[in-house]
Amino acid sequence: MNRALIFPGQGSQAVGMGKALADAFVEAREVFQETDEALGQNLSRLMFEGPADDLKLTENAQPALMAVSMAVIRALDKQGNFRLPQAAQFVAGHSLGEYSALCAAGSFTLADAARLLKKRGVAMQAAVPVGVGAMAALIGLDLPVAREIASEAAQGEVCAAANDNAPGQVVVSGHAAAVDRAIAIAAQRGFKRSVKLPVSAPFHCSLMQPAADVMREALIAVTIKPPSVPVIANVTAESVSMPEKIRALLVQQVTGAVRWRESVLYMKTQGIGQLVECGAGSVLAGLARRIDKELAAISLGTPTDIEEFLESLNA
Repeated sequence: MNRALIFPGQGSQAVGMGKALADAFVEAREVFQETDEALGQNLSRLMFEGPADDLKLTENAQPALMAVSMAVIRALDKQGNFRLPQAAQFVAGHSLGEYSALCAAGSFTLADAARLLKKRGVAMQAAVPVGVGAMAALIGLDLPVAREIASEAAQGEVCAAANDNAPGQVVVSGHAAAVDRAIAIAAQRGFKRSVKLPVSAPFHCSLMQPAADVMREALIAVTIKPPSVPVIANVTAESVSMPEKIRALLVQQVTGAVRWRESVLYMKTQGIGQLVECGAGSVLAGLARRIDKELAAISLGTPTDIEEFLESLNA
């Protein structure tokens, strides 16, 4: 079965993530040590022990989630000789997960990916003062209706569809008052299950332009190698392999929408039958099943998950 590897984004972090991997696999410990050294920070202790409020800070959550994903990738390689491009035809990641995907495919070194995500997290947080922006998941409606509601709610402020996650789950982002108006308009139209997201900034909208400018400069300074398999870009929902195109799309990604639903459907049109989520949590596997019930989707985040998956390949 043709498969793609997918990598989670912010919101999948939890205190204790990666600890079991570090206990079970020396290669996972090496990933966490390399990440700590690249950042000059004991990020692994924060991941293993908390506190949760510090871990969920954007500047910590982003490199931490990438590190857990790469610990899974290294464990798959060392424990089962599972490596790209023989093992998968595509990689894709949700928002910061796109950096994890590029690291897994060899475009970024682990140290560069960690430093870029630290810088990305700091820049995204600094772009908008706390409390000025917000994000909300509009439940039960699809992208065209969400865009219509966001446009109506803007009223001179910013309100945009930021994440098209799955049928019936679109996230809007922008000024806090505009997002509140979007929730109210959705409720008036009968969509009453909107959820304000516990995030500290309005990601993936035009308010993030200062962060996009920071990342443009940061990415210029980093070598990007051609990925060993094509990467599905968030902002185009199509495959990309040229380093300069990858660089440009990562800058666009900061202010652009995450077209996750379309990305998953694109991979299916390219013959993918299995999505393997590598890293913390199981959010993306759950979304994949909502996007297309024919797709097989599994999550690998623990030693048991990895061992069972490798055994299934040899069955």
